[in-house]
Parts: sequence; structure tokens; C-alpha cells
Amino acid sequence: MKGNGKAYLALIFVCIVWGTTYLAIRIGVKHYPPLLFAGIRQTVAGLLLGGMALAFNKKTDFSIKNIRRQALVGFLMLSLGNGLVTWGEKYIPSGVAALICSLMPIFAVVFNLASTKTERLNLLTAAGMLLGTCGVGLIFRQDLANMFNPAYLAGMLATLFATSSWALGSIVNKKTVNPVNPFLNSGMQLFFGGIFMLAGSTILEDVRHTDLSDRDGLYALFYLITFGSVLAYGAYMYALSKLPIGIATLYAYINPPVAVILGYLALGEPINGYTISSFAAIMVGVYVVNRGYRSAHQVKAAKYKNTLPDAFPENVPIES
Repeated sequence: MKGNGKAYLALIFVCIVWGTTYLAIRIGVKHYPPLLFAGIRQTVAGLLLGGMALAFNKKTDFSIKNIRRQALVGFLMLSLGNGLVTWGEKYIPSGVAALICSLMPIFAVVFNLASTKTERLNLLTAAGMLLGTCGVGLIFRQDLANMFNPAYLAGMLATLFATSSWALGSIVNKKTVNPVNPFLNSGMQLFFGGIFMLAGSTILEDVRHTDLSDRDGLYALFYLITFGSVLAYGAYMYALSKLPIGIATLYAYINPPVAVILGYLALGEPINGYTISSFAAIMVGVYVVNRGYRSAHQVKAAKYKNTLPDAFPENVPIES
């Protein structure tokens, strides 16, 4: 830890804060329409992060190509990813949403395997995917009685689709990375993702009777903008610049239990044997998938003397 103390503190901050965002979202959607809530959050956060980025780094790339790139990533990761998670949490517990979202690295590997002929599925990766699938099955088994509720089932499926969209957006961002002022690019992603959600809200949601001054809703919104989107994102980027990728992405294993425990303590969401078994299966599955993916790339690196991308995108967090 010597020499990187600040980076480790930043990572600890990310591990805790991103685990709490599921609870804040669950509280927020009790008072506001989900797309409106998420749209306001990401639009404001994008403006704040973009403004801070410009204050510290005058380099910019406002070319049409770069704007389209950031808008696409914002749509995939935030409009579909974060937006559908927020919508899903209107109908499912925050802990269940966090467990489903923890599958993101597995989706990332699946998309990598499907997008290039050079990728091959090995035994470790296949075993990890099977474990992750079993973990999701346990979530559905835990809530079997609720499966007859169309809204509850839609919430789970929306969160599952959101997780896959976040993974796809991460890969797109990884393969089209623009090194000119990355914090400004991140702010643009947040801003465009939020604008798309606000546009969707005007079409899909009835906001006429929404009380935007509700205290609990405003607290949740303020927390998500300030801590969930701006501070935690910046802390993650700092940690990532100082620490190995394998350490910087450890938060993906810590967020789910934080979310499940907070949901239990604050909202009385149930924790039972299925919850614990699902968490264990998904976490082990994610670890095994990433281990298998890294092993395959190490073999390729030794054979072709060329390193390939990690299973976890290096410049995009798994954020709720």
C-alpha cells in the first residue's frame, strides 16, 4: 500500500458508495418517475463532471465523431443501463437488483467472445458462466411467488437487460477510447445518457402529479448526483490510474453485499439462504470467468507477444 495510500482510500470509497447507490435509487423511485429521476441525476452529474474536467484540463475534443461516440456510450451504459436499473428498482428490491448487476463482467466476456474471431471459450470461462447463470436462477427461485406478478418479473428482466447493455457500452467505450480529456468524455456520456432519459420520460411517464420538492426524493437525488456519479466516478478513475486493474476492479465483488445488507437494514428487504447462495454463485462465477479470460490472454500474449484487453474495461466503472 506504500506510495499508493490515496489510491487505496479512493478505491475503498468507491466500494462503499457504489454499493449504497442501489438503496438510494430504491428510495428515489418511490417518489419520482424512474426515468425522470435517473435523467435528472445523470444530466446534472454530467454538467458538473464536465465543468470540473474543463477547469483542470483545457484540452477538448468536440468533433462530431467524438460527440457521437460519447452519446452512443451514454445511451448504452446510462440511458439503457442505469435507466433500466432505476426503472426495475421501482418493482424489485435493491439487493436483488445489485445481485443481477454483478453479472456485468460475465456479459462483457460474452460480448467479447461474440465480437471477434480471435476469442475462444475455455473451460474456466465456461464454468464461470455456468455458475453465474445458476446464481441468477437462484434469484428467480427465491422470488418464485413474485414471478406471477407481471411488474415484478418485468423489473427483473429490465435489470438483466440493463446489465447486458452496460457491458456492451463498456466494450464500445474500450474499443473507441479517446485519450483527450477522459473526464470530459465521461461527463459527456453522463450528460447525453441523462438527456436521452429525460426525453424518454416525457413520452413514457406521467409527471404531471410528481412532487419534485419531496424531501426524501431530493435527498436521494442529491446523494446520487454528488456521491454516486461525480465523486465516486472521479475516485474510481484516480484509483484506476494508480493501481493494477485486478485490484481497481475489486469493488465489483464488494458492491453487492453492501447493497443487500443496506436493503435489509433500511427497507427490510429479505436475506435468506437463496440470497446468500445466489451471491456466492455469482461472485465465484465472475471470478472464475475473469480468471479464465485472463489465462487465455496470457497464453496468446506468450504466443504472439501481444497483450489483449481485460475482461473488465479499464476506463469504465460498473456503476449503478
